[in-house]
Amino acid sequence: MFTGIVTAQGTITRRTEVGGDCRLTVSCPDLQLETARAGDSVCVSGACLTMLDPDREGFSADVSQETLSLTTLGALAEGQQVNLELALAAGERLGGHLVTGHVDGMARLVSRHSDARAERLEFEVPSSLAKYIARKGSVCLDGVSLTINEVDGCNFSVCLIPHTLEVTTLGDLSDGDPVNLEVDLVARYLERLYDPSLGDADSGPEMGEG
Repeated sequence: MFTGIVTAQGTITRRTEVGGDCRLTVSCPDLQLETARAGDSVCVSGACLTMLDPDREGFSADVSQETLSLTTLGALAEGQQVNLELALAAGERLGGHLVTGHVDGMARLVSRHSDARAERLEFEVPSSLAKYIARKGSVCLDGVSLTINEVDGCNFSVCLIPHTLEVTTLGDLSDGDPVNLEVDLVARYLERLYDPSLGDADSGPEMGEG
C-alpha cells in the first residue's frame, strides 16, 4: 500500500528484455534504501513492483508482460525518469490517499496552462473509467496523489503546485502524453457493493445461532 506522495525520482539505467517481459534497473540514490530488502514493494510511476537487489544507489525490478502492455512502463527507455515511493509502513503519516499501485488504465494529457503559480492539467480517461472520476475526489497519476478539480464527461482537471511540478515527472508532460491512472479505491468497492447482479446490496449475510 502507498500514499501517492512521491519521495524521489529515479532514472532507468538499464532495460533488459527477458523471455517476453523485462527487467528494469533504476538509479535512485535519494530514495533512502538503507533498510530496503529484496522482495519489498516499490511504486514506480504508479505501478507496484517487487524490488530486487536493492542497494544505496538503486534497485532492479521485473515487469510482467501484462504490466508492460497496460501501463506506461512498456514504453520506458534507458535515461527516462520515473516517480518512486516505498511502501507505507505502519505508523507513518498518510499524506495523500490510499494507493494500491494497481493501475486501472492510462489517461492522456489534453492541455495544460498556468494558474497563478501553479499549473492546471486536463486529462482524458477511457469511457470505462470516467464513472470513477468525481469532482473533489482523489486520483493517482503516475504515482502522484491528486485532487480532481473539475469533471466534464471523460475529461478532468487537476492543479499542480510548484512543489509537485518540481519533484515529480508530471512537470515534464506535454499534450498527448499518457500517464498511469489509478482511481480511488473506495469508488471501486462502492461499485461492487451496489452491483445489481449480486443481489440486494442492503441485505447482509444470515447469522446462525452461536
